[in-house]
Amino acid sequence: MLSVSLATGWQLWASHNQTLTAADTNNLNLAQALNIYAEGIFTQSDMLLQGVAETLKSEGDASEHIQRVQSLVSQQKHLLDPLDGVAVLDARGNWLMYSKGPVPPGTNSAGRPYFMHHRDTRSKEVLISPPLRNPFTGEWGIAVSRRLEDNEGRFAGVAVIGLGLTNFLRAFGTIALADSGTIGLSTDNGQMLVLYPYREQDIGLDFSKSANFQRHFSGTSGTASFRSSIDGMKRLYAFRRSDRYPVLTTVAVGRDQALKTWRRLALLTIAVVGALLAAVAAVGWRLIINIGRRIRAEASLVAAREDLLQANRRLEILAAQDQLTSLANRRGFDEMLAQESRRAAREGQPLSLLMLDLDYFKRFNDAYGHVAGDQCLKTVATALKLGVRRPGDLVARYGGEELAIILPGTNLAGARNVAQFLLEQIRALGISHGASPHGRVTVSIGVAALRGANAGSPEQRLVEAADAALYEAKARGRNCWIAQDD
Repeated sequence: MLSVSLATGWQLWASHNQTLTAADTNNLNLAQALNIYAEGIFTQSDMLLQGVAETLKSEGDASEHIQRVQSLVSQQKHLLDPLDGVAVLDARGNWLMYSKGPVPPGTNSAGRPYFMHHRDTRSKEVLISPPLRNPFTGEWGIAVSRRLEDNEGRFAGVAVIGLGLTNFLRAFGTIALADSGTIGLSTDNGQMLVLYPYREQDIGLDFSKSANFQRHFSGTSGTASFRSSIDGMKRLYAFRRSDRYPVLTTVAVGRDQALKTWRRLALLTIAVVGALLAAVAAVGWRLIINIGRRIRAEASLVAAREDLLQANRRLEILAAQDQLTSLANRRGFDEMLAQESRRAAREGQPLSLLMLDLDYFKRFNDAYGHVAGDQCLKTVATALKLGVRRPGDLVARYGGEELAIILPGTNLAGARNVAQFLLEQIRALGISHGASPHGRVTVSIGVAALRGANAGSPEQRLVEAADAALYEAKARGRNCWIAQDD
């Protein structure tokens, strides 16, 4: 069961890692697709700005140039869904044209970061600015701008396209994300441009000094897992850096959400495996119990290990115990005698048997009652148990008031000594017996012994010999022992 548990745990862990890997792959693919979308928007904006710059740089009247720019923008506007407007600024920042309508007098953007950048930097590269508010509508947008120069290469102003965040968010919103998922577009130095789901307080956030940004968002693309500094939720992130523009696309999904299906399957697997293990454990436990019982039942036949044999013998004695006297019962006696007779035959050792009978016990019951008779039997049984001290000896209730004692490894002479000792012990109890000619409770004992190997059924002959000796002791007046050698 331990191996099954370990295998299940390993499979769940492998499945856990595969789920996270699949989520990273999906996020990375989505980031790549969104990066292509963003690059397309910026490329179209750049091409439009190049057309504006070339139109304004040509010879002719400036007002005619502005009209041609208006016409150019009108022709290509349908190609740019997120387009919020195209504006042309002169070298002092004054607005010369706005594609969405007339420019209010005095409109100037000389203080805008994109204007100052183009004024101070002689570069024809397109600039993508941090989010700015449209000076006319107040809506947030991204400014994509290009430096304008005259024929002599001097700064002549800025052509700028406003890309509304609303249009970006509408496009991002068409992508099915989990509740905790996010899509972000930021500059490659860590300034947020667009974040979906939209929250105005997130616009323009600067992550450039963030440890997570510096640690995980280097290189062209990659994945990472960390806790968001915005809402504190742990997410799986994937990013793709644009090869053409200084922007970075990120896709994130909540780690818990990504593992939701895995957790449900893991719990189901654990429940099923747990139930199977419980069933196997129950069956195994019952099997162990049955095997244990069989071992205990058959252990008496195992002769190679004496210690285990003796321990099982004691267990057998406890299992086959007379309820009244706590001695071994007839079944226990028979099993022990058969076992010891085989041992005696195998090892060539003597085996003795004492058969005891309480003298005039029926008269005792008639005179004192059966309760007193039971107590008398218990007292005599206790005295016999105390008188037979060796661990291998067995005192048993043979039947009624008849008792028996098995003495392994004891010859006839030793058995006689034991019989004499026990006879005196019972007399010493001093249990009053007015219906007996001896005036107290006494016993008659028949003694028999086996010497070495015997053919046939030696235990039966031993019982018969001891029983015959017992009857002879009774015939001689009781309260004595008689030994009969086999």
